[in-house]
Amino acid sequence: MDAKTFDPSEPTLYINRELSLLEFNRRVLEQAKDETNPLLERLRFLCIASSNLDEFFEIRVAGLKEQVVFRSVTVGPDQLSIGEQLKRVGEMTHALVAEQYRVLNEVLAPRLGEAGIRFLKPGEWNARQARWVKRYFYRELLPVLSPIGLDPSHPFPRILNKSLNFLVSLEGTDAFGRNSAIAIVQAPRALPRVINIPEEFTVDPHEFVFLSSIIHAHVDDLFPGMHVTGCYQFRVTRNSELFVEDEDIKDLLHALEGELHQRRFGDAVRLEVANECPAKMISLLQHEFNLTPEDIYRCDGPVNLTRLMAVPDMIERPDLKFPAFTPSRPRRLPVGSDMFAGIRRGDILLHHPFESFSPVVDLLRQAASDPDVLVIRQTLYRTGPDSPIAKALIDAARSGKEVTVVIELKARFDEEANIELATQLQEAGAHVVYGVVGFKTHAKMILVVRREGKQLRRYVHLATGNYHPRTARQYTDFGLFTCDTVVGMDVQKIFHQLTAPGRAGKLKKLLQSPFTLHANILELIEREAAHARAGRPARIIAKMNALVEQNVILALYQASRAGVKIELIVRGICALRPGLKGISDHIRVRSIVGRFLEHSRIFYFQNDDAREVYLSSADWMGRNFFNRIEVCFPVEDKRLQERVIKEGLEIYLHDNMRAWQLDSDGRYHRIKATAKSHDAQCALLEQLGE
Repeated sequence: MDAKTFDPSEPTLYINRELSLLEFNRRVLEQAKDETNPLLERLRFLCIASSNLDEFFEIRVAGLKEQVVFRSVTVGPDQLSIGEQLKRVGEMTHALVAEQYRVLNEVLAPRLGEAGIRFLKPGEWNARQARWVKRYFYRELLPVLSPIGLDPSHPFPRILNKSLNFLVSLEGTDAFGRNSAIAIVQAPRALPRVINIPEEFTVDPHEFVFLSSIIHAHVDDLFPGMHVTGCYQFRVTRNSELFVEDEDIKDLLHALEGELHQRRFGDAVRLEVANECPAKMISLLQHEFNLTPEDIYRCDGPVNLTRLMAVPDMIERPDLKFPAFTPSRPRRLPVGSDMFAGIRRGDILLHHPFESFSPVVDLLRQAASDPDVLVIRQTLYRTGPDSPIAKALIDAARSGKEVTVVIELKARFDEEANIELATQLQEAGAHVVYGVVGFKTHAKMILVVRREGKQLRRYVHLATGNYHPRTARQYTDFGLFTCDTVVGMDVQKIFHQLTAPGRAGKLKKLLQSPFTLHANILELIEREAAHARAGRPARIIAKMNALVEQNVILALYQASRAGVKIELIVRGICALRPGLKGISDHIRVRSIVGRFLEHSRIFYFQNDDAREVYLSSADWMGRNFFNRIEVCFPVEDKRLQERVIKEGLEIYLHDNMRAWQLDSDGRYHRIKATAKSHDAQCALLEQLGE
């Protein structure tokens, strides 16, 4: 393209979001092959790649297939048709699945075996192990398995989403004279898929057997008097998007409860089958689930690699895992300190997981028991089972505080947990609302109102990540404590929007979706472009999970054309194409994939050396700008601002161990370490951990 005739509608300016997401999963899978990672962590990365692919089919592929059914002609800025997207997605996912099993069978399994960790196949069992397996089958499996022969009185059973099943071929007749040639065996979900063989029966220190292997070995016992000629595991992935028309329901909670059951039986989008399954049997399953040959994935191993995620936790081998670490606490907030006094002395920044999440829990616990605290308000998107956050809110409500919790019931795959949490909070006397119809509440906010003398002071916590203690040890995120009066008023206004009807009040410091965030981001980018055109210092550094929104991409292109140096750290999807001559020459895009999931959103604008730094719950995607309640908040304290720049941005721009760079063709290449290696996450653990 001629840079002088820049055409924003030119499809080559954009990378397809589905293909970009699969590129991210390829980078995750590469971590399973990376010998600098501990062996059991490499197994975890393999499982994460498998789990990511499951969700990709449940949501993204399912969405594309729906558009085919409804004959949608809507295309993204890359102008790829739905059919072309499905074709390219199929090519990439088949290659990814094949590579997953190659990595398991040819790389990880042999290395694990050398370390005394083995997954035994039936032909590898010794006599004592075979007897133990048989006892296990009769004690644990036989009582709960319900084989179903396919005949006129036994139609094909409903198959749960992602459940383990077996297609069994038979010969002979039973006691009733039936000669069912095919039967289905469904493995109950409550049973573990990987079983640890007791130590007294093992040769190596850690030996495991797959549930599928046990069923294979003893499937004949399920069909007495019949001859089993084949047994093949299979798994169906279904459309898991929830279909709840917000505008047409009176009670979102009850509507979701009804829809959650249906998620298990949505339209099939993928069929995984054992590698040795005959074509005739595959054809039967393909017809049953109304799938095409391209939807069939042959698996050279267990059909659900995600279930191997349990294995590292079953093995006490610290030498094969990432080193344990203890997150630190800010010096101003030692254990047992007065949270309110600490925050009054100035804003406090937390950088997870390197710094502890416990001060957030401490704030709520102290607020719950403090007689001067009148009001607690909080948003909850994901918080996890048995959450100390939920317990503190329940205790506060029971002690008579005015507790209001905005729970996002439609947080994908956390709906059931959030429904249960909403019920518990309501029973404790808290006010529970579900946000605004048609908009997901994705903002991360806590507001505590406390009486201090003759005034009411507002204490606020704002964050880039969820109020989830477990993920706070696995995701990188920032949180900010403040009692800034203006910020407190802004947060109070947002809570009023979420709980009561009325016009959106004008905010003074916070940017908010769906009202001001998108327009302000565009203005901030254009301001840098204006500085560059005038010869003033101009630079943008932005870190996020995904960059998709077309107008923001165009604004970044125009800023690059004006000479602004733009460095983007985008973990997952990036639809912007860097390195285009005359268009994105000044844009560099990198992705960090390491021990922790990069999750923080940071936006830095040099602004003629009067720099501004923002933290946010929002990625630069259309859904975050226009279909969600999001907040973006400034870091104004110069000392904390410097910390965010150094710890959240600059250190990642120098990473040469876990960094990948996006090329203009949409592919990523791994940045190679030079004379001196630099791993940002490891460096932060050393700097900030105890």
